[in-house]
Amino acid sequence: MTETTSRTFIDLGFDKAPANTRVVVAMSGGVDSSVVAGLLKSAGYDVIGITLQLYDHGAAVQKKGACCAGQDIYDAKRVSELMGFPHYVLDYEERFRDAVMRDFADAYARGETPIPCVRCNERVKFRDLLETAKDLGADCLATGHYIRREIGEGGPELHRAEDAGKDQSYFLFATTSEQLDFLRFPLGGLPKAQTRAIAADLGLAVADKPDSQDICFVPQGRYTSVVEKLHPGASDPGDIVDQSGRVLGQHEGIIQYTIGQRRGLGLGSQTGAEDPLYVIGLDAERRQVVVGPREALATKTVILSDVNWLGDGPLEDAIASGMDVAVKVRSTRRPAPARLTSDQGDVAVELLDPEQGVAPGQACVFYDANGGTRVLGGGWIRSTLS
Repeated sequence: MTETTSRTFIDLGFDKAPANTRVVVAMSGGVDSSVVAGLLKSAGYDVIGITLQLYDHGAAVQKKGACCAGQDIYDAKRVSELMGFPHYVLDYEERFRDAVMRDFADAYARGETPIPCVRCNERVKFRDLLETAKDLGADCLATGHYIRREIGEGGPELHRAEDAGKDQSYFLFATTSEQLDFLRFPLGGLPKAQTRAIAADLGLAVADKPDSQDICFVPQGRYTSVVEKLHPGASDPGDIVDQSGRVLGQHEGIIQYTIGQRRGLGLGSQTGAEDPLYVIGLDAERRQVVVGPREALATKTVILSDVNWLGDGPLEDAIASGMDVAVKVRSTRRPAPARLTSDQGDVAVELLDPEQGVAPGQACVFYDANGGTRVLGGGWIRSTLS
């Protein structure tokens, strides 16, 4: 580790010596959080590592790309022993099951497409773990997320990471201003390649460990088995219908489908449709999968719930003025021009260019409209209007 690296990436913004600054590091067992802990310890901070055991050890040990269980807890412990700081494992299985896994299953059963990583940050890591850090007398909680915390005129702001390919701002839109006061993200200005180089320089065994993939608690990507276990009846069969309600075929559970899906409908050519059909709606109450042409996927307005606002001034003022923003309605999409508005008293977003395949249960995240990096908040997509 070079001296330049130490100076550039580990300033936590406190007006006291590192030795007098206690930092709790959320350690998943991966390379990112391990580097955060290693850098801070090397810089002289009073580091405490905490790993949350979120689900059964035995089931996760065999799963590559998982986090917060089995091998990953062992890896976090090895880092702490090498770097010489205390490390604790907290059993959060029940909390994680109720706040994240069950919510995940319920959302799919409602015909939505959930994002459990957001719920985990919102309901477990940035709430319960943050409070635990305060109980331990910490000055801040540091994580390995690729996002930046910058101080603006009104206080701490959330900004996209320098490495656009690793930016995790979409998954952290629910972070509140109060939480930002206490959180630190030391990797926000680093490319992933440099993170791995630092891990190797520190002698961390996780330097070449693969990144976590997909949903941590879903074995081999088979999310339907998790949904069926936690929400019996979610795979009840039903009809595949067109926009007029005409039955075109049958399905084996709406949890098998997502908005925008084209393949795997099993309809063949018996529908009489000249163009390909796409999933354009999921009606959980009627157990119907609604299909239609590609143009039926176009969405102009997104209705939101549970909006978290990180912008300047009240959210109501931003809505009243029709504030211009850029939004992402999927984690993999680029921010697109939009305008904050309302629909029958609900917060809504008007997309200046209609987007296809916008799914209830996903997030709509707000960014600065002028090509800036600031995250202005976001909300959960409850419904859409064409």
